[in-house]
Amino acid sequence: METSALFQRLCLVEIRRLLMVIGVAIIVIILFQCFALPYGKGWSVSSADEDSVVMLISNPILSNSSKSSIRVFHIMTNGSDSSDLGEEARDEDEIENTDADYELSSNKIEQNDVLLKLGEMLGKSTDNTSSQEKSIETGSKHLKQVGETEILEATTSSTFGGIQSNVGTVPSVLLGISKKNGENRDRDSITSDSFFPTKVISLDHMETQTKNAELLQTISVTLNNNSTRDSISTLKRWEQSTSISQMNSLLLQSLVYSHSMPRRLSVRDRELLSAKLEIENAPRVDNPPGLYASAFRNISMFKRSYELMERMLKVYVYKEGEKPIFHQSKMRGIYASEGWFMKLIEGNKKFVVRDPRKAHLFYLPFSPHMLRTALFDHNSLNQKELAEFLKNYVDLVAKKYSFWNRTGGTDHFLVGCHDWASQMTRHHMRNCIRVLCNSNVAKGFKIGKDTTLPVTYIRSVENPLKELGGKSPSERPILAFFAGNMHGYLRPILLEYWENKEPDMKILGPMSRDIAGKRRYREYMKRSKYCICARGYEVHTPRVVESIFYECVPVIISDNYVPPLFEVLNWEAFSVFIQEKDIPNLRNILLSIPQEKYVAMQLGVKKVQQHFLWHKKPVKYDLFHMILHSVWHSRVFQMESK
Repeated sequence: METSALFQRLCLVEIRRLLMVIGVAIIVIILFQCFALPYGKGWSVSSADEDSVVMLISNPILSNSSKSSIRVFHIMTNGSDSSDLGEEARDEDEIENTDADYELSSNKIEQNDVLLKLGEMLGKSTDNTSSQEKSIETGSKHLKQVGETEILEATTSSTFGGIQSNVGTVPSVLLGISKKNGENRDRDSITSDSFFPTKVISLDHMETQTKNAELLQTISVTLNNNSTRDSISTLKRWEQSTSISQMNSLLLQSLVYSHSMPRRLSVRDRELLSAKLEIENAPRVDNPPGLYASAFRNISMFKRSYELMERMLKVYVYKEGEKPIFHQSKMRGIYASEGWFMKLIEGNKKFVVRDPRKAHLFYLPFSPHMLRTALFDHNSLNQKELAEFLKNYVDLVAKKYSFWNRTGGTDHFLVGCHDWASQMTRHHMRNCIRVLCNSNVAKGFKIGKDTTLPVTYIRSVENPLKELGGKSPSERPILAFFAGNMHGYLRPILLEYWENKEPDMKILGPMSRDIAGKRRYREYMKRSKYCICARGYEVHTPRVVESIFYECVPVIISDNYVPPLFEVLNWEAFSVFIQEKDIPNLRNILLSIPQEKYVAMQLGVKKVQQHFLWHKKPVKYDLFHMILHSVWHSRVFQMESK
């Protein structure tokens, strides 16, 4: 009896100890959720089926938090994991097999960019917020297959700003995964800082802004084709768009903006200030030889600025950095612009100096395209890692030389045509003059500081001017022409309205890649009055320069795109800008342009053509000199007299 009582007392003691341990563990867990997971998240994992895992997120402490679940699918193709990120220009020759489709995007999503566009709006983070700091308050998430693409979606029933929303299907983190070739079709605009590999799922929060609350109340995005136009129309009402006239205003503002200057002006600084004064007080010229005055904002100032650049400008090219990322780039294909400039500047004896103390500008000789390719081959899977690589290079330069630290990089410049160049350089190189193809004013491109690199698709390094020119205005019976793959959200809308609708509107999808298809594409451009330059995945497109190459008036349909040489050229004198929302009125807009104005614009295209051509040996006013002048112009007008 006594033994039994003793045993019971011992059991009670052990139970109390066990309960105490459990209690302490619970307290630790609660404290961890309060402090380590401050956004109202708790984690639990359960198996949904043999191919997926369901991850539940909740916080028992925060009563207002919504419970969400994400199903992670392990997608296999031919027995291999499709975690291979990136679709770098598979093969340079393969890319060049079409004139109708050479969009600058290594980050491709095959279909359903309506969802992607909304995802960008709802999930976009600010420059000072990392991808781990974004907030998402969504309901249960699932994968839905659309054609050959699978996109992560969210069915939302959450509280935003105290307002209950139940809006059907809304995308949160969007990843396009091609089942056809097992590649993850990534793009940097999915998140502002990085993309996520197949096996990595972001469970970040979405910012609970009033705009998002109202958006979730009013928008119901569906996946059937009949709703695409309405969805895009709704999205464009919520997305900020900058018109060409607003860009003009931003440029004027930048010219009078006070920039930070070194405490002590160097000899080179004083030379730049002197040049600025001369440009601002340039003698008037009306029709200088070799230039078409009507195509310029101020022909007198441009002529004087160009003359001073030829006479004064000195550039130092850093020797640091190893090939293939530095001092090497491709001169064929869709990224050719950065390669041609690098090749020509490094071989130039007129502007380049060996003594950095004599330089007004400092060139950072790396290729974003080669950086993307080289580090991707070494399993560097996101833009943050590429940006960190560039940061290390800047640190090396800053440690070895005094010039970067003296100005904070404002007298340094870089040239990049890869889509990711804008994202890779927007932090550690934000003070530099960035010459970018992806010149999206809504994504950090600074008018007046940064400048646009023309997208030139080069097929022959030996003869980059092959097939140059087009028909006269009277020999152009086609009103408008477009052909290309359905990249991005805009082009499907263009075809939905205008494909096979009017006999003089040749709005087509992708054309054949054989020799006959290429010839047919060129002939359409040479025989069309207007060539449609519709954005793809990003705002830039080779069709702008291509239209000028074939002397066809470009019709630019790409909100927020800053056209090349914007600092000096008056683009409205030789091209047409149409906002994306006005695609339904495309034909009426073009028909409303008087014939006299069209003839004047077409003449303007022929006259500015010289500024968009590469030459193996640079000539006056060609593209090499015009890009260099844009950098010179930007630096000169950054200067502020003491």
